[in-house]
Amino acid sequence: MTAPSIRLHVDDTGGTGRPVILIHGWPLSAEAWKAQVPILRDAGYRVISYDRRGFGRSEKPADGHDYDTLAADLAGIIEARDLRDVSLVGFSMGGGEVARYIANHGQQRLHSVVFAAAVPPYLLRTEDNSEGPLTQEKADEMRKGLEQDREAFFDGFTRDFFSADGKLMVTEEQRQAAIALCHQSDQTAALGCMKAFATTDFRSDLQKISVPTLVLHGDSDGIVPFEGSGQRTHRAVAGSEVVVLKGAPHGCNTSHADDFNLALLNFLKG
Repeated sequence: MTAPSIRLHVDDTGGTGRPVILIHGWPLSAEAWKAQVPILRDAGYRVISYDRRGFGRSEKPADGHDYDTLAADLAGIIEARDLRDVSLVGFSMGGGEVARYIANHGQQRLHSVVFAAAVPPYLLRTEDNSEGPLTQEKADEMRKGLEQDREAFFDGFTRDFFSADGKLMVTEEQRQAAIALCHQSDQTAALGCMKAFATTDFRSDLQKISVPTLVLHGDSDGIVPFEGSGQRTHRAVAGSEVVVLKGAPHGCNTSHADDFNLALLNFLKG
């Protein structure tokens, strides 16, 4: 599977350290990793982050917002740079790329993977996925909200993204910065990726993972609840480690950056 040749914005710190690829959540961009990039770089890693197609500074094609294509985009970045011994860190929607990359492209180039507040194994609640945390009704409500009023939707979404038990866990300035990133998303891409992260079943993908795996999640995540996602991924991936951040919302890499970074660095040392 080769990714269509589209232009993706990629930030690469360079150097000879082990490559760590950061895959951002929906509907943000690589800018959402700014609390992690300098820390990882200073710890000696080569840090690569990129804007998913249709988001941030990347090209905004009309299609390709399914996980097979998104995983092929990731494979294209890895292969173009001939990266090996790579650690993949997928946040929220980005955890889907990690799972699908392994299912479609194998683990030969990988050292380890991290699922951070990530959507696998399968968000949508269905007859054969009763533990799925996302009801069809809620999925439809999200889609309609985004279709009808992007501004109001992103305002509400970022509040939920950064709140634990109804309390905003970041500064208003940080929330506004996230809203600005949301508005860089193309509407077709935002809707297409919303459908992808809500409806893609990663359960069989997770069975293929045999590299060291960390599940990193906030216990107060109201967007992708730990019990329906991270906890199940931990159970599904044999030998995986789990770190639960106390009082952390979905956007835990920003709200609880120090704890998030410590857990990430401890795992990457292995």
